[in-house]
Amino acid sequence: MSGFNKVVNSYEEAMEGLEDGMTVIAGGFGLCGIPENLIAQIKTMKTKDLTVVSNNCGVDGFGLGILLEDRQVKKMISSYVGENALFEKQLLAGELEVELTPQGTLAEKMRAGGAGIPAFYTATGYGTPVGDGKEVREFNDRKYIMEESITGDFAIVKGWKADTYGNVVYRDTAQNFNPMAATAGKITVVEVEEIVEPGELNPTEIHTPGIYVNRVIKGTFEKRIEQRTVRQG
Repeated sequence: MSGFNKVVNSYEEAMEGLEDGMTVIAGGFGLCGIPENLIAQIKTMKTKDLTVVSNNCGVDGFGLGILLEDRQVKKMISSYVGENALFEKQLLAGELEVELTPQGTLAEKMRAGGAGIPAFYTATGYGTPVGDGKEVREFNDRKYIMEESITGDFAIVKGWKADTYGNVVYRDTAQNFNPMAATAGKITVVEVEEIVEPGELNPTEIHTPGIYVNRVIKGTFEKRIEQRTVRQG
């Protein structure tokens, strides 16, 4: 990787600099659009005491769920945690700190962090445990709570295509949290299915500009289905 070329050739290089105690923001929704190989590299590195920010924590044995197996995650900031039995076990045993955040609020926390906005007001969560202890203000006769934005030491993201400059295109619903996550990391690493030369991507189709991206790597993906449902014949 040199100059404007942000391509790295190994997952070791992609996650170089990740240390114990850091905050990692991960794109994905369920198992759709997750940076599965970057997650696997974190497991291989045995990095621990991590704060992980993502919509959910994968499932048992796949996605972010594999980081629970060796207790690498200290705190999880997420919206939904209902697909992971090990997550539930560690939470109830007091071995895992969890901060539940409404999905839209979580997305805005990432987006605001990437935009340099330290906090914002939202009506979501007012009058519920989500709003406990948070500043409340009234605008146009409606109560709002203040939410602080989120940034991470690393952001790990799954894209469809990228050029060597780090411009990224996501595919369909796999876009989900990835564009917001990509803006919120001090170091943003994107793994993609295809890397092309600068100029090959239609500028109007680029979702994440390369200015947000530090490293790009091409991977192969299992793309596991979270819950397979078939119709009876």
